Amino acid sequence: MEAIIEFKDYSFKYRSQKETTIHDINLKIYPGEKILIAGPSGSGKSTLAHCINALIPCSYNGEVKGELKVAGQDPATSGVFGMSKKVGTVLQDSDGQFIGLTVAEDVAFALENDAVSQAEIFDKVDRAAELVDIKNLLKSSPAELSGGQKQRVSMAGVLVDDVEILLFDEPLANLDPATGKRTIALIDELMQKKNLTVIIIEHRLEDCLYRDLDRIILVNDGRIIADEKPDKLLAGDLLSKEGIREPLYISALKYAGAEITAEDKPQHIESMNILPYREKVKNWYENSEKNLPVNNNPYLLEVENLSFSYDTGSQDRKYVLEDINFRVRKGEILSIVGKNGAGKSTLSALICGFYKPLSGKILLNGEDLTDLSIKERGEKIGFVMQSPNQMISKPLIMDEVGLGLSCRGVPEDEIKERVEETLKICGLYPFRNWPVNALSFGQKKRVSIASILVMKPEILILDEPTAGQDYRHYTEIMEFLKKINEETGITIIMITHDMHLMLEYTDRAIVLADGRLITDDSPAAVLTDEAIADRAYLKKTSLYDLAKLCDIEDASDFVNSFIYYERKIRSNV
Repeated sequence: MEAIIEFKDYSFKYRSQKETTIHDINLKIYPGEKILIAGPSGSGKSTLAHCINALIPCSYNGEVKGELKVAGQDPATSGVFGMSKKVGTVLQDSDGQFIGLTVAEDVAFALENDAVSQAEIFDKVDRAAELVDIKNLLKSSPAELSGGQKQRVSMAGVLVDDVEILLFDEPLANLDPATGKRTIALIDELMQKKNLTVIIIEHRLEDCLYRDLDRIILVNDGRIIADEKPDKLLAGDLLSKEGIREPLYISALKYAGAEITAEDKPQHIESMNILPYREKVKNWYENSEKNLPVNNNPYLLEVENLSFSYDTGSQDRKYVLEDINFRVRKGEILSIVGKNGAGKSTLSALICGFYKPLSGKILLNGEDLTDLSIKERGEKIGFVMQSPNQMISKPLIMDEVGLGLSCRGVPEDEIKERVEETLKICGLYPFRNWPVNALSFGQKKRVSIASILVMKPEILILDEPTAGQDYRHYTEIMEFLKKINEETGITIIMITHDMHLMLEYTDRAIVLADGRLITDDSPAAVLTDEAIADRAYLKKTSLYDLAKLCDIEDASDFVNSFIYYERKIRSNV
């Protein structure tokens, strides 16, 4: 069979860089394959994708060596427009892909550009919408849609061109676990219906393995270091060596001393042959420590009977949050989880004072915060946005971190002292005089956290602190947050879709669904409760499945054993 994508001795160097970004790539992808391209941030994954859809060299200039054919064409000759007829690209940020005022207009955009007749446009838009199940959304505005719905609209927009290849760049980064699972299932269904070739670039390996992959291409330092069947890669240790997060059940099996073989089909925990490993897992569990620390500090934050609606004038208003009650202890690390649109961000905005509740109250150290301004609350409760670029407004690190103090009229000497102290805590002191733009994404994230920490708040709220980051950067940021929690005693609340983060780093989980708090429990208990996971669009942890397959009755306790073991490993590193 002839390859639909073929790289031959292909290298590329961006015009603005001294070093070559991808080196001597030799790769064949065949029609009908589903390929995952994985690797740490900066490894060259996105550069490979840009070569396939002709953004390189047509939009990103640089030096190309070697040959590349995509669907029989040279992308450099066909250009971005020509390749868009063969390769449909779905971006990580769906909002950056929308053009039309309604879903139907957005899906029809490419057809209108090609001056297709109105009758054919209606027909093709209808068929594409049916494929991805958005026919009922055609009159809606893209801005009104959930993250999962936006993904489907983006898919429909590229499918109207009858493309042969679908290219996904981090399709799961902004989706709740259940919606991410549905997205992977939908990609699989589209492949079968349209006989497509699919390439996925994604950090969330375990989620991608929900449906079969033909191959995983592992990239690092601009080179292909592995091109293997998933079963073979999961059986070895190359993924962890290269900074890729293994599925949790694979990690647990290896902790138990199991030597996994590809013949036992480890790609899916549900169908894997567990029999050779069962006794080792049971023995490891029975001899493991499970004593996770208990926080008995006084309560710091109390949310009582909190309700909120954006529609304040209507009697039959729709509540975004209704009758929310929970308490947070000093020094806790808490996660707020739930599906897209469940009210997680709204809850954090109410705590910070960005919105006023319709009813109920929020107490800090027993005092009602109702009458405090946003500025006054900001001195006690800090909020860190998902993207550091949304928060940074000064060119130099020292100025950025000291901005909040400067606005409050703190003397220069005290600002300098507090900023330097905070930069030392954050590991940024050596870069104190650097421009912010010279930093990596992870370092910028630290700067945005430092600019809040310098205010000495009692609570730090972070929105998706690890979204779209590889395992190394994820671990770096989470270990940093854990360190400042331990050293300063600050209480940390995280809004997250990352179930690994919730399990490994948080003490407790507040679970929201349809504007209501449906449980307040340990992460292990939440992710081993199928009813809760289904209702909140979470994904039951694969450790639960492993426990059941190994005849371990208390799956929640097994998960706690895993968490304790992982934390012990990290603390000894």
